[in-house]
Amino acid sequence: MSGVLETQDLTIRFGGHVAVDRVSCAFQPGTLTAIVGPNGAGKTTYFNLISGQLKATSGSVRLDGEEIGHLPAPLRTRRGLGRAFQLTQLFPNLTVLENVRLAVQSRHGGALQLLRVWLDQKGYIDEAYARLEAVRLADKAHATASSLPHGDQRKLEVALMMALDPKVYMFDEPTAGMSVDEVPVVLELIRSLKERRDKTILLVEHKMDVVRELADRIIVLHNGQLLADGEPAHVMNLPIVQSAYMGTADVAEAA
Repeated sequence: MSGVLETQDLTIRFGGHVAVDRVSCAFQPGTLTAIVGPNGAGKTTYFNLISGQLKATSGSVRLDGEEIGHLPAPLRTRRGLGRAFQLTQLFPNLTVLENVRLAVQSRHGGALQLLRVWLDQKGYIDEAYARLEAVRLADKAHATASSLPHGDQRKLEVALMMALDPKVYMFDEPTAGMSVDEVPVVLELIRSLKERRDKTILLVEHKMDVVRELADRIIVLHNGQLLADGEPAHVMNLPIVQSAYMGTADVAEAA
Protein backbone atom coordinates (compact mmCIF):
# COMPACT_ATOMS: atom_id res chain seq x y z
CA MET A 1 0.00 0.00 0.00
CA SER A 2 1.45 3.38 -1.02
CA GLY A 3 1.50 6.54 1.03
CA VAL A 4 3.93 5.55 3.78
CA LEU A 5 5.68 8.71 4.96
CA GLU A 6 8.79 8.63 7.16
CA THR A 7 11.13 11.14 8.73
CA GLN A 8 14.45 9.99 10.13
CA ASP A 9 16.42 12.22 12.53
CA LEU A 10 14.86 15.26 10.87
CA THR A 11 16.56 18.40 12.18
CA ILE A 12 16.70 22.11 11.43
CA ARG A 13 18.77 24.79 13.12
CA PHE A 14 18.33 28.54 12.91
CA GLY A 15 21.62 29.90 14.16
CA GLY A 16 22.05 28.43 17.62
CA HIS A 17 18.39 27.43 17.95
CA VAL A 18 17.33 23.87 17.13
CA ALA A 19 13.70 24.19 16.05
CA VAL A 20 13.21 20.51 15.16
CA ASP A 21 15.58 18.09 16.83
CA ARG A 22 16.14 14.61 15.35
CA VAL A 23 12.48 13.70 14.93
CA SER A 24 11.93 10.18 13.59
CA CYS A 25 8.39 9.04 12.78
CA ALA A 26 6.56 6.84 10.29
CA PHE A 27 3.01 7.57 9.16
CA GLN A 28 0.86 4.85 7.63
CA PRO A 29 -2.08 4.93 5.18
CA GLY A 30 -5.44 4.60 6.87
CA THR A 31 -4.26 6.48 9.95
CA LEU A 32 -4.89 10.06 11.02
CA THR A 33 -2.03 11.33 13.16
CA ALA A 34 -2.47 14.55 15.13
CA ILE A 35 0.70 16.52 15.82
CA VAL A 36 0.25 18.56 18.98
CA GLY A 37 2.31 20.53 21.44
CA PRO A 38 2.51 23.94 23.11
CA ASN A 39 3.20 27.12 21.14
CA GLY A 40 6.74 27.09 19.78
CA ALA A 41 7.02 23.32 19.99
CA GLY A 42 8.05 22.97 16.34
CA LYS A 43 4.82 21.56 14.88
CA THR A 44 4.51 23.86 11.87
CA THR A 45 8.28 23.82 11.32
CA TYR A 46 8.11 20.01 11.18
CA PHE A 47 5.31 20.31 8.62
CA ASN A 48 7.41 22.77 6.62
CA LEU A 49 10.34 20.35 6.58
CA ILE A 50 8.14 17.50 5.36
CA SER A 51 6.38 19.50 2.63
CA GLY A 52 9.52 21.33 1.47
CA GLN A 53 8.96 24.92 2.59
CA LEU A 54 12.12 24.58 4.67
CA LYS A 55 15.32 22.66 3.96
CA ALA A 56 16.48 20.37 6.75
CA THR A 57 19.87 20.84 8.35
CA SER A 58 20.12 17.06 8.58
CA GLY A 59 17.97 13.95 8.45
CA SER A 60 15.69 12.56 5.76
CA VAL A 61 12.11 12.55 4.47
CA ARG A 62 10.93 9.43 2.64
CA LEU A 63 7.73 8.65 0.79
CA ASP A 64 7.13 5.01 -0.14
CA GLY A 65 10.78 4.34 0.63
CA GLU A 66 12.09 7.05 -1.71
CA GLU A 67 14.14 9.95 -0.35
CA ILE A 68 12.37 13.22 -1.21
CA GLY A 69 14.11 15.57 1.23
CA HIS A 70 16.20 17.09 -1.56
CA LEU A 71 13.15 17.99 -3.67
CA PRO A 72 11.52 21.44 -3.69
CA ALA A 73 7.92 21.73 -2.50
CA PRO A 74 6.25 21.56 -5.97
CA LEU A 75 8.00 18.29 -6.80
CA ARG A 76 7.06 16.82 -3.43
CA THR A 77 3.45 17.71 -4.24
CA ARG A 78 3.76 15.83 -7.54
CA ARG A 79 5.11 12.80 -5.68
CA GLY A 80 2.00 12.73 -3.52
CA LEU A 81 2.32 15.18 -0.63
CA GLY A 82 -0.65 17.49 -0.31
CA ARG A 83 -0.53 20.47 2.01
CA ALA A 84 -3.40 22.90 2.06
CA PHE A 85 -1.78 26.32 1.97
CA GLN A 86 0.61 25.33 -0.81
CA LEU A 87 -2.29 25.20 -3.19
CA THR A 88 -4.59 28.14 -2.56
CA GLN A 89 -2.15 30.84 -3.57
CA LEU A 90 -1.41 29.46 -7.04
CA PHE A 91 -3.97 31.64 -8.87
CA PRO A 92 -5.61 34.13 -6.47
CA ASN A 93 -7.06 36.20 -9.31
CA LEU A 94 -8.75 33.27 -11.04
CA THR A 95 -12.18 32.06 -10.03
CA VAL A 96 -12.76 29.42 -7.40
CA LEU A 97 -13.88 27.00 -10.13
CA GLU A 98 -10.84 27.70 -12.30
CA ASN A 99 -8.49 27.03 -9.39
CA VAL A 100 -10.02 23.64 -8.69
CA ARG A 101 -10.33 22.80 -12.39
CA LEU A 102 -6.60 23.45 -12.85
CA ALA A 103 -5.83 21.14 -9.92
CA VAL A 104 -7.96 18.41 -11.52
CA GLN A 105 -6.28 19.01 -14.86
CA SER A 106 -2.84 18.84 -13.29
CA ARG A 107 -3.62 15.48 -11.70
CA HIS A 108 -4.67 14.09 -15.08
CA GLY A 109 -1.50 15.38 -16.75
CA GLY A 110 -3.42 17.71 -19.01
CA ALA A 111 -1.39 20.85 -18.43
CA LEU A 112 0.95 20.25 -21.40
CA GLN A 113 -1.49 18.43 -23.70
CA LEU A 114 -3.47 21.27 -25.21
CA LEU A 115 -5.70 19.22 -27.51
CA ARG A 116 -6.62 16.81 -24.76
CA VAL A 117 -7.25 19.72 -22.38
CA TRP A 118 -9.79 21.09 -24.84
CA LEU A 119 -11.48 17.74 -25.36
CA ASP A 120 -11.54 16.90 -21.63
CA GLN A 121 -12.59 20.34 -20.47
CA LYS A 122 -16.13 19.32 -19.55
CA GLY A 123 -14.89 16.38 -17.51
CA TYR A 124 -12.46 18.59 -15.61
CA ILE A 125 -15.17 21.16 -14.90
CA ASP A 126 -17.66 18.53 -13.76
CA GLU A 127 -15.14 17.08 -11.32
CA ALA A 128 -14.20 20.55 -10.09
CA TYR A 129 -17.87 21.33 -9.39
CA ALA A 130 -18.18 18.06 -7.48
CA ARG A 131 -15.25 19.05 -5.27
CA LEU A 132 -16.79 22.47 -4.66
CA GLU A 133 -20.13 20.94 -3.78
CA ALA A 134 -18.39 18.72 -1.24
CA VAL A 135 -17.02 21.79 0.57
CA ARG A 136 -20.21 23.81 -0.01
CA LEU A 137 -18.59 26.37 -2.28
CA ALA A 138 -20.47 25.62 -5.51
CA ASP A 139 -22.48 28.82 -5.14
CA LYS A 140 -19.21 30.80 -5.16
CA ALA A 141 -17.67 29.01 -8.13
CA HIS A 142 -17.35 32.19 -10.18
CA ALA A 143 -15.96 34.43 -7.44
CA THR A 144 -12.22 35.10 -7.48
CA ALA A 145 -10.27 33.07 -4.94
CA SER A 146 -8.78 36.20 -3.39
CA SER A 147 -12.24 37.64 -2.71
CA LEU A 148 -13.34 34.78 -0.48
CA PRO A 149 -13.54 35.30 3.28
CA HIS A 150 -10.98 33.41 5.31
CA GLY A 151 -13.26 30.51 6.23
CA ASP A 152 -14.15 29.90 2.59
CA GLN A 153 -10.49 30.06 1.60
CA ARG A 154 -9.78 27.25 4.06
CA LYS A 155 -12.57 25.21 2.48
CA LEU A 156 -11.11 25.93 -0.95
CA GLU A 157 -7.78 24.56 0.29
CA VAL A 158 -9.48 21.27 1.10
CA ALA A 159 -11.21 21.18 -2.31
CA LEU A 160 -7.87 21.74 -4.06
CA MET A 161 -6.19 18.96 -2.12
CA MET A 162 -9.07 16.60 -2.88
CA ALA A 163 -8.78 17.50 -6.57
CA LEU A 164 -5.09 16.58 -6.56
CA ASP A 165 -5.87 13.31 -4.73
CA PRO A 166 -2.46 13.07 -2.96
CA LYS A 167 -1.16 10.05 -1.07
CA VAL A 168 -0.59 12.19 2.03
CA TYR A 169 -2.92 14.92 3.28
CA MET A 170 -1.34 17.52 5.58
CA PHE A 171 -3.78 19.78 7.43
CA ASP A 172 -2.33 22.67 9.45
CA GLU A 173 -5.12 23.93 11.72
CA PRO A 174 -7.79 23.43 9.03
CA THR A 175 -10.59 25.01 11.08
CA ALA A 176 -8.69 28.16 12.07
CA GLY A 177 -10.69 31.30 11.32
CA MET A 178 -13.88 29.43 10.54
CA SER A 179 -17.27 30.17 12.02
CA VAL A 180 -18.98 27.60 14.21
CA ASP A 181 -21.28 26.70 11.30
CA GLU A 182 -18.38 26.13 8.88
CA VAL A 183 -16.25 23.84 11.06
CA PRO A 184 -18.42 20.68 10.72
CA VAL A 185 -18.11 20.78 6.91
CA VAL A 186 -14.33 20.50 6.98
CA LEU A 187 -14.28 17.98 9.81
CA GLU A 188 -16.71 15.76 7.91
CA LEU A 189 -14.50 15.92 4.81
CA ILE A 190 -11.43 14.93 6.83
CA ARG A 191 -13.44 12.14 8.45
CA SER A 192 -14.52 10.85 5.03
CA LEU A 193 -10.90 10.81 3.83
CA LYS A 194 -9.92 8.87 6.93
CA GLU A 195 -12.70 6.33 6.35
CA ARG A 196 -11.30 5.50 2.91
CA ARG A 197 -8.34 3.88 4.70
CA ASP A 198 -5.98 4.45 1.75
CA LYS A 199 -4.70 7.92 2.65
CA THR A 200 -2.08 9.04 5.15
CA ILE A 201 -3.39 12.06 7.07
CA LEU A 202 -1.40 14.44 9.28
CA LEU A 203 -3.17 17.09 11.31
CA VAL A 204 -1.75 19.99 13.32
CA GLU A 205 -4.54 21.23 15.56
CA HIS A 206 -4.82 23.17 18.83
CA LYS A 207 -8.45 22.28 19.47
CA MET A 208 -8.24 19.13 21.56
CA ASP A 209 -11.90 18.25 20.99
CA VAL A 210 -11.12 18.02 17.26
CA VAL A 211 -8.03 15.92 17.99
CA ARG A 212 -9.94 13.51 20.22
CA GLU A 213 -12.71 13.15 17.64
CA LEU A 214 -10.51 12.48 14.60
CA ALA A 215 -7.10 11.16 15.65
CA ASP A 216 -6.06 7.52 15.67
CA ARG A 217 -2.66 8.54 17.00
CA ILE A 218 -1.05 11.57 18.62
CA ILE A 219 2.55 12.64 18.55
CA VAL A 220 3.63 15.40 20.89
CA LEU A 221 6.46 17.81 20.10
CA HIS A 222 8.11 19.93 22.77
CA ASN A 223 11.09 22.21 22.17
CA GLY A 224 11.47 20.56 18.77
CA GLN A 225 11.77 17.04 20.18
CA LEU A 226 9.42 14.09 19.99
CA LEU A 227 8.01 13.87 23.50
CA ALA A 228 5.33 11.17 23.16
CA ASP A 229 3.69 8.97 20.53
CA GLY A 230 0.65 6.71 20.86
CA GLU A 231 -3.12 6.44 21.14
CA PRO A 232 -4.86 9.72 22.06
CA ALA A 233 -6.26 8.70 25.45
CA HIS A 234 -2.94 7.30 26.60
CA VAL A 235 -0.77 10.14 25.31
CA MET A 236 -2.87 12.99 26.69
CA ASN A 237 -2.91 11.41 30.15
CA LEU A 238 0.86 11.09 30.39
CA PRO A 239 2.27 13.34 33.16
CA ILE A 240 5.10 14.46 30.89
CA VAL A 241 2.57 15.63 28.26
CA GLN A 242 0.37 17.40 30.79
CA SER A 243 3.46 19.12 32.15
CA ALA A 244 4.51 20.30 28.72
CA TYR A 245 1.02 21.68 27.99
CA MET A 246 0.18 23.14 31.36
CA GLY A 247 3.64 24.30 32.43
CA THR A 248 3.10 22.84 35.88
CA ALA A 249 6.61 21.46 36.13
CA ASP A 250 9.82 21.09 34.20
CA VAL A 251 9.46 18.45 31.50
CA ALA A 252 12.66 16.75 32.61
CA GLU A 253 11.21 16.42 36.12
CA ALA A 254 7.95 15.00 34.76
CA ALA A 255 9.89 12.33 32.90
